[in-house]
Amino acid sequence: MNTINRQWRIVGRPEGQAGTDHFEWHEEPVPVPGPGQVLVRNLVLSLDPTNRLWMWERDTYLPAQKLGQVMRGIAVGRVERSESEALPVGTLVSGLLGWQDYAVADARAVNRLPADPAMTPELWLGLLGHIGITAYFGVTDVGKLVAGETMLVSGAAGAVGSLACQIGRILGARVVGVAGTADKCRWLVDELGCAVAIDYRREDLVEGLARCCPEGVDVYFDNVGGPMLEPVLDRMNLHGRVAVCGAISQYNRTDVSQFDPGPRNLFLLVVKRLRMQGFLTSDFASRAGEAIRALSQWHRDGLLRFRLHEVEGLENAPAAMNMLFVGTNLGKLMVRIAR
Repeated sequence: MNTINRQWRIVGRPEGQAGTDHFEWHEEPVPVPGPGQVLVRNLVLSLDPTNRLWMWERDTYLPAQKLGQVMRGIAVGRVERSESEALPVGTLVSGLLGWQDYAVADARAVNRLPADPAMTPELWLGLLGHIGITAYFGVTDVGKLVAGETMLVSGAAGAVGSLACQIGRILGARVVGVAGTADKCRWLVDELGCAVAIDYRREDLVEGLARCCPEGVDVYFDNVGGPMLEPVLDRMNLHGRVAVCGAISQYNRTDVSQFDPGPRNLFLLVVKRLRMQGFLTSDFASRAGEAIRALSQWHRDGLLRFRLHEVEGLENAPAAMNMLFVGTNLGKLMVRIAR
């Protein structure tokens, strides 16, 4: 085991995209776990849009990070020292372990991964962890998708969006994806089974929705937020549902007060009796096993696939995070810390 723990600490509040000047590289001795704690060697680090949200000065669904703290992040790692009988050395765990090589955590604060040779850190991060659980319940419980309906997914080539598209297809819906390049749109149709895809950078969204959703939209899985919602509401069918998963188009602002103005046609929620609901993965923590079982079975049956966009090296985490906001990642973005 190494004796030095490398870390990225947050030292600034970005206006716009985060840069390396908003982080500080720090090295210190590897910490020692106390009673009931474990020392985890991080293997893979998840990069998610919410990383940028956590850099705000105000609280969101978690308390704002204080300057000087290790950057918050979800990781999968292996227990290397343990002061807890529940988590022996060698156990794979996931949790908010941060942008660092090693993390000390209370045993009750991490998730123990199944002791299955097929359960790799990559499988958990890309499909069976927070990404897959979000997509599963966003489609099934929040969207309440029914076979034969039309589901529209924004940010469809991202980690959650790409799984949501496939879950919709598996459940018998006609799925329309929205992405930002022709290559991503081809991937959505040719490999993930979307009926059609809209390249919002090359086609007017109103025209694209008219072309791809001639019978309207029953479920909108929204990962993007911002101006896209207004034309979608115009296409929603009676009793349609909007599952609000995220608003990645807005996260580089300094605060919600800086967000783009809301859609002018929210009155359509009344006229069309629509339901619009935001949700978090943690809302379904007690039912995570349900999602994991379904996702695992679909994956074994060859119906559901995931794609990892891997960046090598903890030192590259700050620059890699911005890939999420310029659209250069395809699938789940992660940083390889160790093997």
